[in-house]
Amino acid sequence: MKQTSAFISTYTADVSGVCSALYELGGMTVMHDASGCNSTYNTHDEPRWYDMDSMVYITGLSEMEAIMGDDEKLIQDVVSAANDLHPKFIAIAGTPIPMMIGTDFRAIAELIENQTGIPSFGIQTNGMHSYLCGSGQAFVEIAKRFTTAGIPKRTKSVNVLGATPLDYSVNGSIDSIRIRLTEAGFQVLSVWAMGSTLEEIKQAGSAEVNLVVSYSGLAAAKELQRKFGTPYVVGVPMGDQFAAVVMKALDRAIDTGKSQTAYDKRTICGGGTVIIGESIYSESLAAALALERKIKVRVLCPLETESDLLLSGDIQAEDEDSLMLHLQNAETVIADPIYRRIIQPGARFISLPHEAFSGRIYRKDIPDLVNNIDMIK
Repeated sequence: MKQTSAFISTYTADVSGVCSALYELGGMTVMHDASGCNSTYNTHDEPRWYDMDSMVYITGLSEMEAIMGDDEKLIQDVVSAANDLHPKFIAIAGTPIPMMIGTDFRAIAELIENQTGIPSFGIQTNGMHSYLCGSGQAFVEIAKRFTTAGIPKRTKSVNVLGATPLDYSVNGSIDSIRIRLTEAGFQVLSVWAMGSTLEEIKQAGSAEVNLVVSYSGLAAAKELQRKFGTPYVVGVPMGDQFAAVVMKALDRAIDTGKSQTAYDKRTICGGGTVIIGESIYSESLAAALALERKIKVRVLCPLETESDLLLSGDIQAEDEDSLMLHLQNAETVIADPIYRRIIQPGARFISLPHEAFSGRIYRKDIPDLVNNIDMIK
C-alpha cells in the first residue's frame, strides 16, 4: 500500500518505455494486453506519434484468451502482421495480465523468429515498474542482437545512450547534446534512440566511449562494455561549466579505459534546494547549479536507479509518503508541476515538467536545460 499515491501521479510504465526506446528503429513493437493501453501510450507518453510513423501495436488480449492462455493466437497474429509489414525486428512486451498468467515472452519470440526469419525478442515487462526498466531492457536487447563485432574503433567517437522523449521530450535537448559533443571534438556515431537509425546503432561498437544520459541507458552501456570493452561516462552536459566536466570525463575514459561518473566530484551538496526526478538527469542538473550558481542541492529520486548513481545525502524515495517526509524542510523545490501538491506551504517551487510524469499536460513548458541552464530561475 505504500506505493499508493493520494496527491501525485505515477510515472510512465515499463511497457511504454519499451515502445519509446524502439520507436524510431524500424521494428514492430507489440504490447500484449487488452485494447486501450496503446491509446494511453500514444496520446500521453509519445510526442512523436503525430509526426513520425512507427509500428506499435497491441494484441487486444480478451478475457477468454487470458483464462485459457491462447498463445498460439498471439503468435499467429504477430507472424501475419510481420509478413505484411516486414519490420527489421519484432519486440513483444508484457503487461499485468500476461504476468499473472505466466506468459513466456522469450519462448514466444523464439517461435515467431523461427517462423518469420525476423529477429525477435520478448521483454519481461509487467506494468508494475517505471519506463526506465522497460527502455533499459529494450536497449540491452538492441546491444546484444544488433551491434556488430570486429569493426575498428574510430578516434574520439561516442554513442549517446538513454535518450527518449520520456526524459528529454522533443524540445531540442538531444540536438543540444549532439552539438556540445561535436563542439568538443567528438564524433557522435549514434543516439539511442532519437535521431539515429538501426543501421547507425549497429556500428556502436566502433565508438571509443559511450555517454549515458539517463538510467535507461546504463544497462546497455554495461553490455557494450562487456561486448566491446568500451568505457562509459554517466552525466548530462548541461550548463557550460558542467558540460566541460563531462567532456573531460569522456577524454579521461578514453585514455584510461575506465568508466566515469561525471558529477561525482560535486562538492556542494545538501542545502535547502531539492530536485525531484530521474537520477542521472537530476544529479547532472545539481552539479551544473553547484558550479554555475554555488547552490547547495539535494536530489530526491522517485524512480528505479542504482545506489552509486546518487551522491551522499541524496535519497531514493519511491513512494509518496517518503517524498513528503524528505520535503518537509525544503526551501526550494525543482520538480514537475504535479509535485507542487505535496510541498510545504511557503516553500518556493520551480517548475520543471517531466514528460514521463505529467505527459503532454506541460509539454510546451519543458525547457532545454542542456542548451540553457539559466532557464531554471
